[in-house]
This record gives sequence, C-alpha cells and structure tokens, in this order.
Amino acid sequence: MYHTLLLAFLTLLTADVFAADTLRHHLNLNADWQYLAEPLTDVADLGAATDWEPVTLPHTWNQWDAVDDAAGYRRDASWYRKTLPIRDYGDARYLLYFEGSNITTEVYVNGQRAGGHVGGYVGFRVDITDFITPGADNTLAIRVDNGYNPDVIPSQKSDFFIYGGITRDLWLDVVPATYLVHTHVSTPEVTKDRARTQVQGRIQTATTVPTTYRVKAAVIDPDGTQLSKIHRDFTNAGDSLDYRIDLPEVTAPRLWSPASPDLYTLLVEVYEGDRLIDTHRERYGYRFYRFEPNGAFYLNGERLLLRGTHRHEEHAGLGAAMPDSLHRRDMEMIREMGGNFVRLGHYPQDPEVYRACDSLGLIVWDELPWCRGGKGGPAWEANTQRLLEEQIVQNYNHPSIFFWSLGNELYWLPDFEGGDDTEGLNTFLRTLNQTANRLDPYRFTAMRKYYEGAGITDVFSPSIWSGWYAGVYSNYARALEDSRQKYPRFLHMEYGGSSHIGRHTENPITGEGSVAEDDWAEAVSQVGVTNIAQTGDWTENYIVDLFDWHLRVSETTDWFAGNAQWAFKDFGTPLRPENPIPYLNQKGLVDRAGNLKDAYYVFKSYWSDDPFAWIESHTWTERSGPEGKEREVSVFSNGEEVEFFHNGTSLGRKTKDINAFPASGLHWPVDFTAGANTFEAVAYRAGAEVARDTLTVNYTFDRAGTASRIVLSHRALANGNVLVEAIMQDSEGRRVLDYEGRVYFDHSGPGKLLVDWGLPTRSQVIEMANGRAAIELVPAAGRTVIEARNQDFKGSYLVIEAGDTTKR
Repeated sequence: MYHTLLLAFLTLLTADVFAADTLRHHLNLNADWQYLAEPLTDVADLGAATDWEPVTLPHTWNQWDAVDDAAGYRRDASWYRKTLPIRDYGDARYLLYFEGSNITTEVYVNGQRAGGHVGGYVGFRVDITDFITPGADNTLAIRVDNGYNPDVIPSQKSDFFIYGGITRDLWLDVVPATYLVHTHVSTPEVTKDRARTQVQGRIQTATTVPTTYRVKAAVIDPDGTQLSKIHRDFTNAGDSLDYRIDLPEVTAPRLWSPASPDLYTLLVEVYEGDRLIDTHRERYGYRFYRFEPNGAFYLNGERLLLRGTHRHEEHAGLGAAMPDSLHRRDMEMIREMGGNFVRLGHYPQDPEVYRACDSLGLIVWDELPWCRGGKGGPAWEANTQRLLEEQIVQNYNHPSIFFWSLGNELYWLPDFEGGDDTEGLNTFLRTLNQTANRLDPYRFTAMRKYYEGAGITDVFSPSIWSGWYAGVYSNYARALEDSRQKYPRFLHMEYGGSSHIGRHTENPITGEGSVAEDDWAEAVSQVGVTNIAQTGDWTENYIVDLFDWHLRVSETTDWFAGNAQWAFKDFGTPLRPENPIPYLNQKGLVDRAGNLKDAYYVFKSYWSDDPFAWIESHTWTERSGPEGKEREVSVFSNGEEVEFFHNGTSLGRKTKDINAFPASGLHWPVDFTAGANTFEAVAYRAGAEVARDTLTVNYTFDRAGTASRIVLSHRALANGNVLVEAIMQDSEGRRVLDYEGRVYFDHSGPGKLLVDWGLPTRSQVIEMANGRAAIELVPAAGRTVIEARNQDFKGSYLVIEAGDTTKR
C-alpha cells in the first residue's frame, strides 16, 4: 500500500512534466535464436531441417567469408527461428521492430506470413498482433535474403560488401491499441535569441469511428526543466490521425553544436477524454546553418570548418553485425581525433550511430544507398523512392543530421541498359530531391560525383583524389579553388589513399610525384610516379605526408567549407582481391579492429585539444641506410612547442607552425648511430610540459642483399595467443626491408590460426611490410607446425610445442 501511495504522489508531483507510464514496452529479442543456412522458400519445410545452429543477434552469415582468401561471398537466403513467450498485455498491439535486416526480409509467426520488407539499411516494423497467441509460446521464423537483386540499391558494383542477415538489433514493441506511430520535431526558425518548435505525427487509432483525441506536447530543456506545454484536439479520419502542433517560442535557446551538443526533449501525450492513452519522448536540438556563396560554412552564425571522415558499418570478426558499444566507440574515436563531421557511406547506419552523433556533437551527412549502378526501371525507382522516404522519416529528429545525400557515383557502371542516360538520371534525381524537400524542408540535400546533376541538389562534392587516383597532393589547393568556382555550395567528400600497416620507406613519394630511385647510390636520380594508387608503395610514410599536406591546406584556406577523409576504418570490399590484405580497402586511419595507424595522429595534431606527442613511426623500428646520411624524423603534436631528443641529447625545441610542412615544422635531421637509437619528444603549452612520447629504432649501415629465405619465429602475446612472425632475410641473415611479396600461412596439428579477420596479424594471405608478416595462433596442447610460403620461397616451417614461447 505504501508503495502504491508513493507512486501516486510522485505521479501527481510530476504530472505537469511527465505523465504516468502507459502500456508501452520495448523488449530486446537478440538472444536465443536458431540459424539455418539453407535458402528454403516454404516455412513449412523448416520442421524437417536439421542443421540449425544457435546464434545471437545482430548476426551476419558473411562474418568470415567476406575477407577470406576465396573469391566471392555467400549471397543467398537463410532462416532465423525462435520460440517467444509473449505476455498477454490485454488491449495492445505487438510490433516487431527491426533496426536493420539485409536485404529482403519475410516474417512468419506461428507458420503464417505476417509481413516483410525490402531494403537493408533502414529500420522497419511488422505488426504481428493478429498472428500471435498472447500468454503462450509463439514461433517466429524469419527469412532473410541478400541475393543478387538489381532492383534494390545499393548496386552490386559498390565498393563494399552487402552483408546478409539480421545485422542490427531486433525488438518487440508492445503498444496501446491506439498509439503514436511516429513523432517529428521540426525547428523551422532558429536564431540565437529564439526558436520555434513544431511537432507533427501520426496516431494509429483502435477505431474508425470519429473520435476526438487530445494531444499534449511539452518542451523540456537539457537540464530537465519544462519550458512550455500546449494541447490541441484532433479527430481521426478512418483508423489514423495526423496532427500538427506549434509550440510557444523558446527564448535564448541553447544551440546544438560540436562544441556544445545540447539536446532538448519533446514529450507528447495522447488522451481520450481524461484517459492517458500513449506517451512518447523525442530528443532534438536547435541549430541553424548556411553556406556563404562559393565559400565557407556557418553554424549558429559562426564560421565552422567541417573536419570530417567517413564510416562504413563493419568490424573485424563481426562484419556488419556490430553491438551498439562498437558503433558508439567508432564515433567516440572520431571525436577524440577532433573530427566534427562524418559522412555515413554509403547507406543509413545503426540507430546508435545517430544517437552517438547527437550526444557527441558530430555533424552527419546521411546517405541514400544509391551507390553506382545507374538508374533502373519502375521497380527499381519505386524501391529507391521508398527507401529515401523511410530513411528521412526514421532519422528526422536527429539534430546531428545536416545533409540528406541522394547518392554517390550514381551513373557509374550501370546495372541496366541505358542506366547511365543523363536525361533519365536527372529526371529521377529531381524527383528524389523534391521528395527530400517535401518531407524535410529544413535540411540540405547533397550528392557526390555526378557532374551532370550537380545543380539539382543543394550541396555537391566533385571527386578530388589529389595524390592518389590522379595528380599529386601538392595540387590540392588548386583543385579546391577550381571546384569553388563551379559549385555554389561545395563540400569535398573523399580524399586520402591506402596504407599497409608497418610498410615504410626512407624515400617516400614526394608532393611532386617523384621518388629517389636508389638511396645507396652516390648520385640519386628521381623517378616519376603517375598513378600512385596503382604503382605507389602503399607506405604509411606517404599517406602521412599526403594527409599532412591536405590538412595544412584545409586549415589555412579561409573560404573553405570543409571536407571528409576516406575512410575512418579499413573495411571489406569484394572489388579489391589484389590488395596487400586481400578484399580489404586499406584507406582507413585505423585498421578493421580500430587499432590506430600512423595517419590518425596527423589528424589529431591538427584537430584535437587533448595534448599528445607522437614520433613517426612506432611501426617503423627497423631501418637502414648509408653511414653519415641524415634522416628527417617528424613529431606530430598539438603542443605549442616540442623538444626532441636523440640518445639523450636535445636536438632543439621548435615552435609548431601549421603553415610549415611537414609536421607543422616539427621535424629534425638525425644522424643515426648503428644499433639502438632512442628518441624522446616533449610537448609544451604555455611553457609547461603537457605530453611526451618515446621510441627506439634499430638502425644498420649494412644494405641487405637479395631476398633468400623466410625465417619464422614466435612469441607469446598478452591475450594468450602466439604471434608467429615471418621475416624475409638475405643470405647473410639481414632483413630485406624493401621486400613486399605475398606470404601464405598455413598450419597442421592442434591449435588454430586466426584468419579471415582482415587484420595485419589475422589474415592467412598478406603482403609483407618491410620484409615482415605475422599471424596469430590460438595454441593447443601438442605439436603444431606452421608454414609460410609464396611462389618464390617454397616453404619455411616452425614447430611449436604446447607451452613453448621461445623463439626458433
């Protein structure tokens, strides 16, 4: 009785802000599923199937075959099955909510088809009320198919895997018989002094008889204080009711920005008479933004340089089936790097990504997955139009979203006869643009790399890959200026290049596209490199220099709106079997598991406030060169000054200057000694030490000869695994630092090699980096034999006995 009275008192006390809970439950269904990798078409045949295996959602059947060393990956249908006890909630509706299921989904409840969806990157609901038995066990069976279907975007020619499965969380929503279907919060007018708020949505009613419902809406500020509350009466027409309410102005709104991502809450309540039927809360933010014509971007009246990157939805060992914690961690790492902008390429992503961007202050370019493939026929058009509508409807309230992108490289590699016809493409693109403007007149539309339609969307990005696919990175400023003149609202999406972790060179390609041919020769000649993506060395050194140059230009160009590097994390792709790690796009600032590459620190040195110093490079600890030849060593830091030490001796303190290249002037000539060279960098702000970094490099004056043999060794790792290292040596036992050939690992006996992760130490096939490759072994009792071979070196072997952690 006491608890009942207390609850009643608290309800009265807070009734003006939050109404008592109504019949609404959001129940997670991720656990305890059975999975069947058979493309059966009849749900009645499931009972005879015997190859079910237990899985937990999110799940993809391409978890391991995407980046294995075999061509292709499974594109077919599979089934998921679960026995679900459902409570009897009385007069309620029961809705399955899929955050994402790729790519065609059919839902069966107790043997009957309840609904489905086509399209893999947006959420959807299936009403299962009429198919369940409340208060009893119910059987869910879900068929998901990621097979070839040219009528559904994205195109099969896209540079990423189309992962099959229920790749995001699955929920059971229990809602009242009359319930809020969706609630959209608009901010049609925002200034620093005041903001207008409008709420509109739809209510699904339990009756078609005309009934008057009262809708109440309240604005609650970021501190939890209610600012206003208003109500309006509406009458349903049929089984639904559309409503719209304009709320009182908010004065002196706390504006959402990357620096202060303040979030308001809108509370909506639905009453029939005095009875509260349903309630819902949405978080949103106030902000206003614009472009100067052919110039800078402004947020809340102040210039903001968009400092961005891109993100694909996948992770090593998981594929696209990532938990919310990893989705959020990706966004946190981008923010820790100092980024304020992310393009979600090339599709809408998990709801947790948008929630993270809202709360962390990351501006979002949200992209329709019209990626390559041209335009299809009526079925293709209907699917594409619907998917854009669903994307905008489900993501509407996120203040982080500033841009609805209508696609990427639309015309390229058409899937249909005449699919690249400009007239047809432009007609349909205008239709999509009108749809976006109708559903959301308060955001910009955008697009990348379809020049014939550049004037259709509000914002356009051309393709500029200075120093990678075309030209040299020193041309970047000129390329930006050229594009500025052509496009009134110009953002630059995609720049960068690939890097193979641990691969370094003493003579990286320069900003003029040349490289020293022979570091050991008395007369050094320069060799031109015309296409660095195809003929470059994929070293971390070159990519560091490329990004350093791009960022220097971006940060010092006062008219520039901003750009987004491609891409934050390495990701799988079926189109790149010949890469150093096969089937992996290696343009990330971090590897597929989120481990930092050298390039991450370059961005952090320009963008982050968190003090740090980092000596280039911690993956370059074995070096060689002629005696007496000085080498430049760079330090990337956001300190005001950095002092650099070699073997305990100071080489001087330098002041950071972002107009200087490389490393904002933080580089020192070093006369290496033979053997161990210790380095230390100390960063200062206002004269006080704020960060330091140390590095030891082994240096030799001996030039290695021709590669002669692969030498294997092993050592224990902190995670309990064993790291097997393959070193290419010459006949004198010297490491051949310029060897880049592929190595193929295999093993016999107990234990397991970690393969198909798309990582530098968890790939069975991988190119060497400075004459080294490695792979992890999960050890087991007994005698294990590891083999490393390639076409030129027919096999080296290593025997590991259980418990043996010594080198051999």
